[in-house]
Amino acid sequence: MGELMDKSGLKINIIRSRRKTMSLEISGENEVLVRAPLRISKREIVAFVDKSSPWIEKHMEMYLEKKSRKESIKGLSEDELQNLKDRALQVFPEKVKYYASLIGVDYGRITIRSQKTKWGSCTERGNLNFNIALLLAPEEVLDYVVIHELCHRKEMNHSKRFWDEVSKVMPDYKVHRKWLKDNGDMIMERIRLSLN
Repeated sequence: MGELMDKSGLKINIIRSRRKTMSLEISGENEVLVRAPLRISKREIVAFVDKSSPWIEKHMEMYLEKKSRKESIKGLSEDELQNLKDRALQVFPEKVKYYASLIGVDYGRITIRSQKTKWGSCTERGNLNFNIALLLAPEEVLDYVVIHELCHRKEMNHSKRFWDEVSKVMPDYKVHRKWLKDNGDMIMERIRLSLN
């Protein structure tokens, strides 16, 4: 991985690979990551970053705001965590049973975990795993994840056919998927802090 600094003091980390285009992501405070083709020059990378400065400013602001929100998060008390676990044992089986009959699929074992990155998963055998942090999200978001995993009983991929299945049950699923993308790490952080 290469590294550059632009004239404004922005740190530019570079990962080169056999890709054809450049892409950009915020990787830290005043820091960006550029994924670039193998043969592209440093000068071209700096020009790309300069040209992308409005995007960088906007997303850096969002990154800093998210970081600030994350630093203010408090974990759950032992009682709150236990209540969440007790609720999970009731809520997830009820939701799975309801939506499985709606979708027309069967399923295996239901497991509830405190995971750092995954909201849910479905195995080839139909065993379902859900993240306890979903109980801190709006109910429609939890429903979306249950529906998403159950639709994998019909399509074990994220093809158009899979999303069509999700859409049949929840036409506005994109709203709830976006909520998870925007806020999910905050509620996972609350659980993580509670388990430390």
